Amino acid sequence: MTFRAALLIPLAALSACATQAPPSPQTAPPPAATQVTPAPTPTPVAPIPPQLRDISAARADFVRLTAAKYDIDPAYIESVLAKAQTRDGIIAAMSRPAEAKPWRDYRPIFITQGRIDGGKAFMAKNRDALARAEARFGVPAEIITAIIGVETSYGGNKGSYPVIDALYTLAFNYPRTGDPAKVARENQREAFFRDELGQFFALGKETGMDITQLKGSYAGAMGWGQFMPSSYRQYAVDGNDDGKRDLFDNIDDVTESVANYFSKKGGWKRGGPVMAPALRDPSAADYNAKDIDVMQPFESFAPMGYRASVPLVAATPAQIMRLDGAGGTEYWMVFDNFRAITKYNTSRLYATAVYQLAESIAGRDAQVAQQTQQATVPLPPVQAEATPP
Repeated sequence: MTFRAALLIPLAALSACATQAPPSPQTAPPPAATQVTPAPTPTPVAPIPPQLRDISAARADFVRLTAAKYDIDPAYIESVLAKAQTRDGIIAAMSRPAEAKPWRDYRPIFITQGRIDGGKAFMAKNRDALARAEARFGVPAEIITAIIGVETSYGGNKGSYPVIDALYTLAFNYPRTGDPAKVARENQREAFFRDELGQFFALGKETGMDITQLKGSYAGAMGWGQFMPSSYRQYAVDGNDDGKRDLFDNIDDVTESVANYFSKKGGWKRGGPVMAPALRDPSAADYNAKDIDVMQPFESFAPMGYRASVPLVAATPAQIMRLDGAGGTEYWMVFDNFRAITKYNTSRLYATAVYQLAESIAGRDAQVAQQTQQATVPLPPVQAEATPP
């Protein structure tokens, strides 16, 4: 997405690098080696505190554009924004650097016995709603359940931030590092949240919900499935024909909306595979797809030394993905339905966690363990240290 920043954030002056003039030439004795004085480390540019930014012009533009785009009374938009708060906790949460974890550390966070048991209980309690969602959209009940389990622990943690505050904070005071190299990205993110804030007003108009009372995540995601306002508007469905699309309290709407998202946004293929071990020849070169959106017939990986471990229809689109597992390097063949999960969250680790959690919820733990073993190139044995004589 593109966005022209409404605010110019001034940057502190960069410290100059000190340089020394070389000494005058000497005839004798021979010159000593020139000692280079290392350049001082530049002082990091301090982030701009939110309270010091002038957002009045940007806010006025937002009110005008949102009112025109969604046919909403600008006075109403102003009245809601007047009560919205910029929250330091939201800025702090969004400012935390993402910690890249290998699969061996990521998996235990999301695939726990408690979450598996919770998923089984959720499926038992909502069997009919899940069956209707699966029949309508083709997404297995255990996949829908796993998404809800990963996102909100089956509705137990839907978020406690006022959504209006979260979106307002990030729409007008998205954290700024002061790093020139990050300005474009920060502008993009602020533009994204400003658009979501506008869509939040539209959502309130369309559904009749009081948007000042809705709670969600620090990023403004809502309900059991953690939908952003744009996704709520586009993919939420009325699952029980009561004329409402309620992702906060109506489990029929929740399950069918998650399934509809996978179908419409992700392109889920009914009955299609998600992922399977890639059988790697010992002499094969290491391979890890740069972009799993670019798939190719699974047969094309055979000359590279990677074969499918499950029966597949000829020319099934696939890619090869590498994970750093607990027992060694894992090689997986992933398919269109794996890509569909990444449309919910772009992380490959997230998609793998959702799939393996779903398999465990469905009682296929042994199959997950067997597949992981097939996919793994074992770590070399640790050599014992020699005992000194």
